Amino acid sequence: MTLALDERRLAMLREMGLRLLPPASPTTAASLAATPETEVGAGALLPALGAEKQHEAPARHDPEPLRAPQSPAAPLVARVVDDRAGLGWDELRTAVAACTACGLSGTRRQTVFGAGPARADWMVIGDPPDEHEDAQGEPFAGPPGQLLDSMLRAIGLDRQRNVSIANVLKCRAPAGRNPEPQEAAQCESFLRRQVELVQPRIILVMGRFAVQTLLRTQEPIGRLRGRPHEYQGVPVVVTYHPAYLLRNLADKGKAWADLCLAMDLMDGRG
Repeated sequence: MTLALDERRLAMLREMGLRLLPPASPTTAASLAATPETEVGAGALLPALGAEKQHEAPARHDPEPLRAPQSPAAPLVARVVDDRAGLGWDELRTAVAACTACGLSGTRRQTVFGAGPARADWMVIGDPPDEHEDAQGEPFAGPPGQLLDSMLRAIGLDRQRNVSIANVLKCRAPAGRNPEPQEAAQCESFLRRQVELVQPRIILVMGRFAVQTLLRTQEPIGRLRGRPHEYQGVPVVVTYHPAYLLRNLADKGKAWADLCLAMDLMDGRG
C-alpha cells in the first residue's frame, strides 16, 4: 500500500512513536537492490527505540511462528445457545457481571465489560483481560492501553468519544493462561450482542487469541493480516496486540499498515 505522507500523517506517525528512514543515497540504493527483498512495514517505518517502555505481558499476545498454509480449524466447541439476543446495554452489562457460566467466574476479580460510546463506527476487540484489566475492570488498561490510545490518536480517534472497546472474553483466566475453548464459547454471545448494539462500520481485532477466536481459525496473525475479514457482516482488520508491540518495537510499522488498511476500508478504498 502506498502512503501519501503529508504533514498530517507524519504527525500521526510521531504520535505512535514511529519515524521515517532518510532517503537512501544512490550507493545505498544500489546495495539494497542487490540483496534479497525483505518485508518492510508501511513505507519503511521504523520504531523510535525507547519510545515505549518495555512491558511484561502474558505470552498469549505473541504471534505464532509462521506455518505452512492450512485450512481454518473447525470449532472445537459447538456454539452456546444464545440467550442474550435482544438485551439492551443495561441488561447486557448486568448479565455479564452476574455470569457464572464457566469456572473463570470463580477466579476473576471482576468482569471487564467494555468501554466507549454505545454507538461507534470503530470497534476494537482485544485478547482476554490481563492483570491490569482484571484489576481495573476496563479493557486495554496499563501500558498496553496507553499505546493503544496513541495508536488511536494517530488516526484521529479517542476511546472516550468515537471508539467502542471490548475484550473477546469478559474474565481473566488464572495466571494469565489462555482460556479453554468451553470458556470462550460461553462468552461468545456477550460479544456478539455488543457488536449488534454498537453497530460498527469496522472492527479492529488485536492479539492472537482474539483474532483466532473471533474468526474461528488457527491461522497465525502473520497469515491473516493485510487483508479484510468479516464478523457478523462487519469488515474486520487484524493486527498485533499493544502488549506484543511493546516488546517487539520493530513490528509497530506493521501495525501502522494495518491501521491504514482499516482507514482505507472506512473510506471505501479497501
